[in-house]
Amino acid sequence: MSNRFRFGGDRDVNRLGFGAMRLPSKDGMGGPARDPEAGRAVLRRAVELGVDHIDTADFYFSAGGAVRANTLIREALYPYPSDLVIATKVGPVLGPDGLSHGAPADMRGFVEANLDGLGVDRLDLVYLRIGAMAPPHGESLAERFEALAALREEGLIRHLGLSNVDAVHLAEARAIAPVTAVQNHAAQDDEADLLAVCEASGIAFVPFFPVGGGRALGDERLAEVAARHSATIPQIGLARLLASSPVALAIPGTGSLSHLEDNMAAAAITLTDEDLTDLS
Repeated sequence: MSNRFRFGGDRDVNRLGFGAMRLPSKDGMGGPARDPEAGRAVLRRAVELGVDHIDTADFYFSAGGAVRANTLIREALYPYPSDLVIATKVGPVLGPDGLSHGAPADMRGFVEANLDGLGVDRLDLVYLRIGAMAPPHGESLAERFEALAALREEGLIRHLGLSNVDAVHLAEARAIAPVTAVQNHAAQDDEADLLAVCEASGIAFVPFFPVGGGRALGDERLAEVAARHSATIPQIGLARLLASSPVALAIPGTGSLSHLEDNMAAAAITLTDEDLTDLS
């Protein structure tokens, strides 16, 4: 199985990438600010280790917006390597009253905020994210996706993706414009069905929280396989994800250089048939 994936037929990336959510704050969106220089150092080291796919969002920022993921990416990596793909998400609005979602008319402003923050004229990949932590079954995304598709036609976006969706959402969006990637929670109930659709269509499947969002992975089977490989449980979790499908991509995130090194080492782990059977 190749360790590379081609987004939309034209942007080739390492299937083990990097998620930027925890760069502004260890607690994720809106938490206490981290040292921005540490975040910039992690980004530079990630690229040195072979990361050419970074996942971010304009709403990834610390409390009060003091540290923002897109700003850190621009400061650390601009001018960007020609092979770097930066994916972002639009839809959610993080405000004083919590999380809300924008209307179709808000999509242009969301896209322009990402363009400005990253310092680019065109975004490589933009996900429309809907709902909270589980897909909002029965909710139409058509009007919002149509607005993004129009911005793609303008040349502001290269590829479109969906986040936090079910198979019905995916079909609804694909009737409007090509979908290059789907980003859902790693533990979603219908993950296997959605992955099958992505495999059949050459759509990237990019789970968020691929190693439990920083929480311990307590499965004894993971521990047993980790011991065989002298690896950590999160490393085996990442290796299992990458072995699950040629369209599966991993975007583990961290603000720690040592944790980054550990995550990237997972790419060198080759799981055996016995390992995969034990983990199935």
